[in-house]
Amino acid sequence: MASSVAGTLYRGREGMWTWVLHRITGVAIFFFLFAHVIDTAMVRVSPHAYNSAVDTYKNPVVGVLELGLVAAVLYHGLNGVRIILVDFWEKGPRYQRQMTYGVAVLFVVLFVPFAIRHLSIVFGG
Repeated sequence: MASSVAGTLYRGREGMWTWVLHRITGVAIFFFLFAHVIDTAMVRVSPHAYNSAVDTYKNPVVGVLELGLVAAVLYHGLNGVRIILVDFWEKGPRYQRQMTYGVAVLFVVLFVPFAIRHLSIVFGG
């Protein structure tokens, strides 16, 4: 008897990668929001400490991290709409793969111009 039955192994197609990316981006957004709430709350404790913290964010490393944050939020949002369509639209499961590629194309169309503009500001002034 074979150790695995044909058709039972998940082959890592689009569905697996969208699942993984959705969770990674969700966790990344959660940690950003956690840090954001903490540093924003500092303004009530000490406006000077808040201003010092905000000043440390004005460097190229944080600029690149902001780019990652925008990428995470954009992908997570677009993929979330795809998930809603798969769950609540009767034809959603049938078009899941096409919607996955649609999310990818829409992500690139929206993100690339932003990335070019943002990085030109971060590194060029």
